[in-house]
Amino acid sequence: MSDTYFESRFTPDPRRETLWRALIEYHFQSLIGPSDTVLELGAGYGHFINNVKAARRIALDQWDRFPNFLQPGIEAHVGEVNDLTFIEDHSLDFVFASNLFEHVSQEDFASVLAQLRQKLRPGGTFSVLQPNYRFAYREYFDDYTHRTVYSDLSICDFLQANAYEVLDCHPRFMPLTIKSRLKVSPLLIRLYLALPIRPMGKQMFVRARPHSDSGR
Repeated sequence: MSDTYFESRFTPDPRRETLWRALIEYHFQSLIGPSDTVLELGAGYGHFINNVKAARRIALDQWDRFPNFLQPGIEAHVGEVNDLTFIEDHSLDFVFASNLFEHVSQEDFASVLAQLRQKLRPGGTFSVLQPNYRFAYREYFDDYTHRTVYSDLSICDFLQANAYEVLDCHPRFMPLTIKSRLKVSPLLIRLYLALPIRPMGKQMFVRARPHSDSGR
């Protein structure tokens, strides 16, 4: 993303930090071990990678200013998402991307998946959080950089077609945006994540791993 995107569409908002701290505490950290190596793709302001606890943390984004937002000790790499050559083979335990793959082509997404099959350790997982077109079709293209459509059904099919096994799929994981009148608080986020049915849930969460026979 260019500076203009971060100055207009994706401006800094302190509520994001509150949101991500709570999401990590009440969901994501349970998927990550203390000795793991974590890679975040499309790290942006670094809210996820800054707050997650892991032995090694790596962040990638094409925005050349994003390293300024990262905590000391996080390895920052400025570059395109479809170039993971800087990562050692079989070195990653947990890879995460939030609101990223709707911005890139299916070809680039497939390239990322192919490379991650080599970069993930046995048992390593790939997790994605992003808008679910099935529930967010009215707002999906309000962001002028959105170019590729995925629903919870199509993204699972796409992962399977690219030699991944889907472990978890939550079609309505969380609301689409923090830009509303609703208060963003850790308690409310914790209560929301505990709901069996989540009203206003328009973002999906999918976790997958490469098939054991995919050639890794």
